[in-house]
Amino acid sequence: MTTLVNSIGRASQLSRAFLSNLENEIREVYCGDDRPWVIGYSGGKDSTTALQLIWTALKTLPREALKKPIYVISSDTLVETPMIVDFVNRTLDQINIAAKSAGLPISSHKVVPEINDSYWVNVIGRGYPVPSTQFRWCTERLKISPANAFILDRVAEFGEVVMVLGVRSAESNTRAQVMSLHKISGSFLSRHSTLPKAFVYTPIEPFTVDDVWTYLLQVPSPWGGNNRELVTLYRNAQAGECPLVVDTTTPSCGNSRFGCWVCTVVNRDASMEAMVENGEEWLEPLLEFRNRLASLQDSAVWPSIRKYKRRDGRVKSRDGAPQPWGPYTIETRKVLLRSLLEVQRTIAKTQPQSELIRKSELEAIRALWRLEEHDWADSVPQIYSEVIGEPLDWIRYETPVFLADEQDSLQVICDRHGLPMEMVAKLIELERSLQGMSRRTSIQRKLSSVLEEDWRSHEELLSKPTLRERI
Repeated sequence: MTTLVNSIGRASQLSRAFLSNLENEIREVYCGDDRPWVIGYSGGKDSTTALQLIWTALKTLPREALKKPIYVISSDTLVETPMIVDFVNRTLDQINIAAKSAGLPISSHKVVPEINDSYWVNVIGRGYPVPSTQFRWCTERLKISPANAFILDRVAEFGEVVMVLGVRSAESNTRAQVMSLHKISGSFLSRHSTLPKAFVYTPIEPFTVDDVWTYLLQVPSPWGGNNRELVTLYRNAQAGECPLVVDTTTPSCGNSRFGCWVCTVVNRDASMEAMVENGEEWLEPLLEFRNRLASLQDSAVWPSIRKYKRRDGRVKSRDGAPQPWGPYTIETRKVLLRSLLEVQRTIAKTQPQSELIRKSELEAIRALWRLEEHDWADSVPQIYSEVIGEPLDWIRYETPVFLADEQDSLQVICDRHGLPMEMVAKLIELERSLQGMSRRTSIQRKLSSVLEEDWRSHEELLSKPTLRERI
């Protein structure tokens, strides 16, 4: 078996013979076993090249040889740049139609995060700080988990799968080292870094960026797409591709790459800035909101926008000193929700199909606020109605709920007895959540967990550290 790594030269040497050899390799790998393929497709240049090569190679096989399915999956984080979402959605539809017409066992699928893992439910619902290089919680929840869930479903169905990725060793030395680390001797496949029953095939591994563009401009899209439209997208965004992420070795899609429009892992979104400068002015409100999110990473503003306790109710300490800060305050989250809906209202005037936050996310945020933040005023429907100007068909709660007036009364009672209102409200919500349960054996443990939280005020915390904190 020969390798293609050293057989490719510069873009001008991307010969017909080389492509023919590569297509033979693809056919050999496809026909070599019964493991289905899962192709990671982001809509960018690299994944498009890989999919086109596979399509072209397999369409020459006899029908009886096309016996195992090929799943094309695209990861939508629900906060992708709207222009890219539209482009990818159109392409996925084209792939399904063209594959059926050509008799190829190819089907496209979009994977999305669970609603409770979505960006807005975490940031606005739970108050997670926006992602940073120190706390990059988004990749696992928004990209890796949805893609791996699809792969594991196929593993459960077929026993093993082959992941086909449009990654290139020429992208970076680190990428080349990672790709070679899991190589299987005598095979075109590698072992997946985290999934034991998944293998990885990288057909365009030896390509340079010039090779990719040369191929796309010379070879028409087999599913009827327009590769020159892809060129225009890259030119307008001055961007690179954000690949399908299946493990933590994939770098952030920040800097000049297509990716999430809310990305705060990088200092500035050069891609969206370039789109705005190249005529997509309607993206400007999104860019401004993204920059506002990035400003929340300034530690100078944390005392006014974040809680001093973590989500578990504890105050962390280091070297004897308290180490705030925890999640965003409910007031900060309300401001963020209102601002986001205002951006959605603004862009809806010219882009009515663009939806920045979904109703299911709003419902999840509403439930979190009512349960964890004791939002008895039910603020989410109010904010939505005030900004958008129309109500949604909100879920009706069957269990009786408290109202804002009752919260005010509770505050008066707690002040009278010197008790933290938030603690009492949490105990009430806990008791209410367990009503009607046939077994309440865990209630004492849960009540104790609430009482053991640190209910000192921030001022008390700074002036009277506990013995454990002094140690």
